[in-house]
Amino acid sequence: MPQRRVITGRSQEPRQRFAEELRTLRLAGGMSLRQLGERLGWDWSLFGKMEKGETLGSPEVVQALDTHYGTPGLLLALWELAAGDHTQFRERYRRYMALEARAVSLWHFAVSVLPGLLQTPGYAREVLAAGGLKGKELEQQVEARMGRRELLEGEGAPRFRTILSEAVLRTALLDAGEWRGQLQYVADMTERPNIVIHVLPFRAGPYGLDSTDVWFLRVPDGRTVAYTENAHRGELIEENTAVEKLQGAYDAVRDLALSPAESRKFVLSMLEEVPCEP
Repeated sequence: MPQRRVITGRSQEPRQRFAEELRTLRLAGGMSLRQLGERLGWDWSLFGKMEKGETLGSPEVVQALDTHYGTPGLLLALWELAAGDHTQFRERYRRYMALEARAVSLWHFAVSVLPGLLQTPGYAREVLAAGGLKGKELEQQVEARMGRRELLEGEGAPRFRTILSEAVLRTALLDAGEWRGQLQYVADMTERPNIVIHVLPFRAGPYGLDSTDVWFLRVPDGRTVAYTENAHRGELIEENTAVEKLQGAYDAVRDLALSPAESRKFVLSMLEEVPCEP
C-alpha cells in the first residue's frame, strides 16, 4: 500500500500545527506581530512566542484571535488539542529546567511534596518509587534530583523562597530514620542566606492554591515565568496575564503563612515528634 500523502504539507504534531496555523492566518491578513498586538491589546511578543511554539497562550487570547481572523472555534479547537498532547510534557519540562538554570530568583509553593531542591536522597527515592519508578531508572532520577540541589550552592546561587503546606511536613516517609534526616535537612536550609522557608499551617484555612504546586522563575531579562505541576503533568506558563494571576494567588498564600522564624520552629517541632530508633 502506498504511503499516505499529507494533503496540506503542514505539521501533524498538535502544538506545531497550532503555531503554523497562527502564523499562516496572520500573514494572510498582511499584519505584523506588532500590529496584531496593537489591534488585540496584548503584548506583540506573546504572539511571536505562540507562532514559534514556545507557548500556547491562554484560552482568552486564542478566542480573541478566533474572532479577529473570523475562524470561530477553529483556533480554540487546535489549542485544546495542543494543550492535551501528552508528548509535549517532557519538552515543556526540559524548557523549564533550562530556564531554572538561568534564574536569578525562584519562589515556590508545595501542596503535598517537598520541592526537589530541598529533598534528601532517601526522600527522593521513596517519593519517586511511589510514582512507579524502579531499578536503574529510579537511581538515575534520584541522582538527577540531587544534582539540582547544586543550583542553590555557591556565591552566585539564586534566591529561593518556598511555602510548604503543613501537609508536606505531616506526610512522613515510611523509614523514620530517612524522615528524620529530611526534616533536619530542611531545618538546616532555613539558615542559608539565600533560602527562605515558610510553613502554611492547617489553621490558615482554605487558600487559592490548594491543588497546585507552582514555581516562579525570574530570568535575567527581567521576565517571570511560572510552572505548575501535579502528579501527572506540568505546564510552563509564560503569558504575562496568566503569570500575574498566579502571582496574586501566591501572594495571598504567603500572607497566611508563618514567618521564616516561626516556620523554623515549626520544622524543629516536627523533628522532635519523629520517634527515635532503638
